[in-house]
Amino acid sequence: MGLQDKLNDLLQQGLKQVEESVNLESINDVRVKMLGKKGPITEVLRGMRDLSAEERPKVGQFANEVRDQLTNAIDEQRAKLENAKLNDQLKKEAIDVTLPGNSVAQGQPHVIQQIIDELVDLFIGMGYVVAEGGEVEEDRYNFEMLNLPKDHPARDMQDTFYVTPEILMRTQTSPMQARTLETHDFSKGPLKMVSPGKVYRRDTDDATHSHQFHQVEGLVIGKHITMADLKGTLEVVAQDLFGDELEVRLRPSYFPFTEPSVEADITCFNCHGKGCAVCKYTGWIEVLGAGMTHPNVLKMAGVDPEEYGGFAFGLGPDRFAMLKYGVNDIRDFYQNDVRFLTQFDQKG
Repeated sequence: MGLQDKLNDLLQQGLKQVEESVNLESINDVRVKMLGKKGPITEVLRGMRDLSAEERPKVGQFANEVRDQLTNAIDEQRAKLENAKLNDQLKKEAIDVTLPGNSVAQGQPHVIQQIIDELVDLFIGMGYVVAEGGEVEEDRYNFEMLNLPKDHPARDMQDTFYVTPEILMRTQTSPMQARTLETHDFSKGPLKMVSPGKVYRRDTDDATHSHQFHQVEGLVIGKHITMADLKGTLEVVAQDLFGDELEVRLRPSYFPFTEPSVEADITCFNCHGKGCAVCKYTGWIEVLGAGMTHPNVLKMAGVDPEEYGGFAFGLGPDRFAMLKYGVNDIRDFYQNDVRFLTQFDQKG
């Protein structure tokens, strides 16, 4: 039997063994057995040295064809077996996607942050800019620029946390009013700003007080601004949060940085002015302090009080949240009880 006949027999044997392979191990065995260095094809090719010069190329070409056919057949069979193995594994590890999954709770902004966002959105819609500053502030901006010199008795009401004699945790967001007023270019128009943020005072924590709370303060400075503009602004704020039917009244008060100063009350949203436990049977609820900006505040910021004037106001989102949702203890907002906080769904 010639070499070509032997190679052809080996090709048929190899193809049959490839076809009979049922797993990756057996197909690898066929590859090693038929195409390995010690395989029968290699052994047959060693006899080519006995061939004549004319026969040797023909047999060599046929041997390469045999080797290529077996290699292609082995690769195709291996691909089929690998695919079958993968499909079998997928069937065993299949997940029924029609089954209900584990629900994931969706978070929402804290109720106080919701109130702040609602107020900020309202003021932006009224043309105000938002000015947020650092919670560590200079005494100069926290007190002195707001008409509260170092010996002013009103400082006692805001006794706070000092880092150094001149650096403290801010007691109000009013420092941003002083800073913005100091740099505003009135040749480009009036100043209308609102400053939200956390503030700190050395208060004893109880149902209505906290050493850390939030404020949203506003300032409007320009020409020909009156107390009527202030009241109109406060009415818009109160009605946006508590309802269109509420009225606002102003009572004389005192703040060092405004003159005249007022406390703003709104009609009790619970009894609509008839008197109840929420409003202590007065029909009114105190919500914020305000007033016309003191001339000294303008002077210290380099603004001429003879030419410019305006108003300032400050409100507490914590207190607004207590009033709006009937919460009796401010500490409930900070104790991170999810059962309590999830009651206040984010409004779309």
